[in-house]
Amino acid sequence: MRLKLLAAFAPLSLAACVTPPGDVEVTRFVAADTGSRLGTGTIFVETAAGTDGQALELAPYKAAVARELAALGYREAARNQANQIAQVSIDRGVLDAGDRRGPVSVGVGGSTGSYGSGVGLGVGVNLGGGRKEEIATRLEVRIRDKANEAVLWEGRALFDVATSSILADSAQNASVMAEALFRSFPGNSGETVLVPVQRSNPDE
Repeated sequence: MRLKLLAAFAPLSLAACVTPPGDVEVTRFVAADTGSRLGTGTIFVETAAGTDGQALELAPYKAAVARELAALGYREAARNQANQIAQVSIDRGVLDAGDRRGPVSVGVGGSTGSYGSGVGLGVGVNLGGGRKEEIATRLEVRIRDKANEAVLWEGRALFDVATSSILADSAQNASVMAEALFRSFPGNSGETVLVPVQRSNPDE
């Protein structure tokens, strides 16, 4: 079964960027007028629109995102009391053994209209390869100003791992991906970085 790609993120580039096993590929965008609003105040973590059907699978990812936001200085609050909203979505699927996938371009920011031209960076990602069956996951988070719904920050993390690895477990996977996504927050807008994952077992 091939991993689904969310239709909202249209292909924008054909440049290939192959992610080495064990690295989380992270791309982030920061709105120009965020000032000192990021990493402070109250925030509510919710499921992004269109992903309600994945509520159970999404739960550990929302919890991991909430932990990282608290570590950054946010205080979690009820939606009606929060100054900012963090919207979380995931796309998760199995890559069959021997299934090789060519570079797939996905753009971040294209549907928000909040970063200059309103079009995010197109990044080619190799989601497949290798002989082992793998779990491929994409975690996306948008932080919005609750008052006007403007997107202050958004990020995407991509990670694929062997199904036999402890990191294929959703709770472990969520922790690794959320930590990578928010490392050095807010990050450089439009930059894609590879965040190494420490592995004790070479099969992970």
